[in-house]
Amino acid sequence: MNEHSITGMFLDIGLEQRTAELAAIAIIVFGILLLAFFSTWLVRRSILPIVVKIIHKNRLHWDDPLIEHGFFHKISWFVPLSVISVSKDILLPSDSITSVVLSRVLLMGVVIVATLSISALLSSINSIYATVSRRNRGAIRGYTDAARIITYLFCGIFLISILTGRSPWGLLSLLGGLTAIIMLVFKDTLLGFVANIQLAATDMVRIGDWIEMPKYGADGDVIEISIHCVRVQNWDKTVTTIPTYALISNSFKNWRGMSESGGRRIKRAINIDLGTIHFMSDQEVLDLQKIKILEPYLLPKQKEIEEYNRRHGADDAIPVNGRCQTNIGIFRAYVQEYLRQHPQIHSNMTFLVRQLAPGETGLPLEIYVFSRDQVWANYEAIQADIFDHLIAALPHFGLQVFQNPSSSDLKTAFGRQQINQ
Repeated sequence: MNEHSITGMFLDIGLEQRTAELAAIAIIVFGILLLAFFSTWLVRRSILPIVVKIIHKNRLHWDDPLIEHGFFHKISWFVPLSVISVSKDILLPSDSITSVVLSRVLLMGVVIVATLSISALLSSINSIYATVSRRNRGAIRGYTDAARIITYLFCGIFLISILTGRSPWGLLSLLGGLTAIIMLVFKDTLLGFVANIQLAATDMVRIGDWIEMPKYGADGDVIEISIHCVRVQNWDKTVTTIPTYALISNSFKNWRGMSESGGRRIKRAINIDLGTIHFMSDQEVLDLQKIKILEPYLLPKQKEIEEYNRRHGADDAIPVNGRCQTNIGIFRAYVQEYLRQHPQIHSNMTFLVRQLAPGETGLPLEIYVFSRDQVWANYEAIQADIFDHLIAALPHFGLQVFQNPSSSDLKTAFGRQQINQ
């Protein structure tokens, strides 16, 4: 049964020629759409669930993104399009207006479904690459984004070609003549694509890296690298978007080296009040020898100093005539030994306890070491515990932390002055 036979049936029941033709076309179109709907329902209800079940139950996990991004759902639209195409060829004459219109609509549908399917496949490739590759999970995103843009561009060209009836290659040659305009319109996209290739080639940044870029207010983990932008989740859970090409044209700090080194730097100073620094008497040295971790330092050091003073005939009554231990020197040795015995401090990485230049805030005693634990919260706890202990230990060495006078200090001094008056 085709259009002519259906038209003949309507003519037999007394309809006019034009009316009979329109009624036949309407019935055929309705029947074709009904077949397409039934085929879509059959695929979605029977075939697709089986495919999804097989993919979810197998031992391979890399193919799960094909389901998550709806790849199979999109290509399933080719089934109703195929049914419509076959039904059209059977039921409608190839030279009829209805057949020509349906052919163009089908071609447009094929182009759109193919574009959506390719886009879903590219998204799935991104996810699969992130699952399989642990080295640089963001490297492929720029290429797939570029492929997606090219796919959409070709989709638009083919749709215009189908609607206008012109050759798509003629439209492509026309676009070639508009290269300058295209480069101006897609400037950011082209810059981002080139930058993405450079980032991947030089391995400058990966997803999961902690980067700092003050110019854009970024300080956190990279969560996405695309052809247009790099998204950074800051430590306050806000998200900063940085143009991809900005990472090539501007400087930024990547903390990946710290993560890969196995240690995280602790760099902090205790400002010692200069007025509390003095030479140590023999009795004070004997008292400090009770501190266990100082025994390996104090005994040899004291013998060395006594031997030097005896050899040079130094007057012990005046410490500056010879060598004499100071409370700041012994405290520095204590800090070094305390940190060497600390289980969370790397002894095979940079290890410094040094004095900086004295100034208006006292004498800075800087600690420059690396903690074994790189997790932020744990690192801060380790750092706090170390300085809690060292600041509390200062009075045992006759030292005080420098700090500017507070309002209570001024009130106390003013009260004492009034009492003395």
